[in-house]
Amino acid sequence: MAEDIRELRLAKLARLRELGHDPYAIEKYDVTDTASRLIERYDELAPEGVEPTSVSFAGRIVAMQDRGKVWFAHVSDGEGRIQLYVRRDQMAESEFEAFALLDVGDHVGVRGYLFTTRTGEKTIHVQGVAPLSKTLHSIPIGKEKDGQSWYALTDVNLRYRHRNLDLIANREARDMLLARSRVAQAVREYFWSQDFLEVETPMLQLEAGGAAARPFLTYFNHYEMEVKLRISLELYLKRILCGDVPRVFEVGRVFRNEGVSNRHNPEFTMIEWYEAYVNLETTQRRVEECFRAVANKLFGRTTVAVPHQGQEVELDFGKDWNRIDMMDEISSRVGVDRSVFATLAGAKSALAAAEAERKAKELGAELNLSKEDQLGGLIEKLLEVFVEPTLVQPTFVVGYPLETSPLAKKDPNHPGYTRRSEGYVLGREVCNLFSEINDPIDQRERFEQQLAHKAKGGEDTHPMDEEFLYALECGMPPAGGCGIGIDRMAMLMTGAEHIREVLMFPMMKPLAAGEESEVEA
Repeated sequence: MAEDIRELRLAKLARLRELGHDPYAIEKYDVTDTASRLIERYDELAPEGVEPTSVSFAGRIVAMQDRGKVWFAHVSDGEGRIQLYVRRDQMAESEFEAFALLDVGDHVGVRGYLFTTRTGEKTIHVQGVAPLSKTLHSIPIGKEKDGQSWYALTDVNLRYRHRNLDLIANREARDMLLARSRVAQAVREYFWSQDFLEVETPMLQLEAGGAAARPFLTYFNHYEMEVKLRISLELYLKRILCGDVPRVFEVGRVFRNEGVSNRHNPEFTMIEWYEAYVNLETTQRRVEECFRAVANKLFGRTTVAVPHQGQEVELDFGKDWNRIDMMDEISSRVGVDRSVFATLAGAKSALAAAEAERKAKELGAELNLSKEDQLGGLIEKLLEVFVEPTLVQPTFVVGYPLETSPLAKKDPNHPGYTRRSEGYVLGREVCNLFSEINDPIDQRERFEQQLAHKAKGGEDTHPMDEEFLYALECGMPPAGGCGIGIDRMAMLMTGAEHIREVLMFPMMKPLAAGEESEVEA
């Protein structure tokens, strides 16, 4: 079927070329206005009792109707659509035949004037036609009827694999993807407005640090050495801070060789920023301001209504975020005093773990602490099960364990914990922020602890980075820093349930030999 359609359209293409209307021969087509603007300016362009203004328009045909000597069609320029009225007796014969050889999905340029049909629809009365592309496949065009959208392309694997068709066919999917770009734009504009310097740092690195994640490996032929794709932006940005650039940020791609889920893609985009002479609390306020700026950019307000667990939840980024202490919250929900979790050894900790597992079972959650050989891992597992699902409104969790925070300053008031915070909305982590370590001796000790844990079989540990340590030894001011996943921020703002909904081209497993990837219109 698909091959028959292709052959038929190739025959139409050949006939167009015979008529002198090769759709691929035109390099440029002058357009006077968008579809939306033509309709908005209708009274100006088609005043009653006066010769209407000539207009020129181009786009993709999304509907066609043959009425013999007359054709009606709708053409979309991606943002709006307008109707065409084409009469055989009011244009060159070859141009009318050329139009009749077009199909839904083809691009066309037209010139003519605006008028209103008997049904009251604002329309271009076509006087000249220029085919601009010929689609060789059936294009699933989305339609609207009675205010409801009908999606011709619903299979999610086909949508992600053929994203160009998804952008054409599904208005809601298109809006979500374009919103993702506006989120990144709004983030940049906020940091520009605050006098931060935007920079670019290397994607290929000898040591992929700044996070605990498995990197992708590749080979640098010229230097005959293995290099890694970066997993974070952090360490190079802090090296710039060591060069007395007090406010710096980067929006860039990072790569982690890990699993795929509704919130994880192997490559994704982050914003990271670092600011000299500020602490964790100042950085929290930056986060609040950033989310506020993005909401205002996208919606013109700080409130965002999004779906959550079958209900609509209104988030207000105009307010200060909630702030909770991690261990106080865990202790409260598990019913065990925080001091009991001071060590993994001893009877008290064993009893606390057993109590936590019993409470988790009551909640219908899985919790297995037997494999956690570090206090930090145990505590973050408790956070995941007992606390994170309850954090619907914007909330900062403060006070993360030392073992899982190798780049954050120690908390002088709570031994074993750090000046690290994570932000949560709708039960999902949206940012990770610190008062940054600027003590090179402390930082080296942390890296050594990570190496020792790796030697015992620990996974996803932070590497030793001597170049970064040298920069710290040259002097870094006290600073605050933060990382936010742009894709997760876009998910939050648009209500997307899966990260693939906000990625133009998510990672897809290749089709096996003989496997079909056809789209039926």
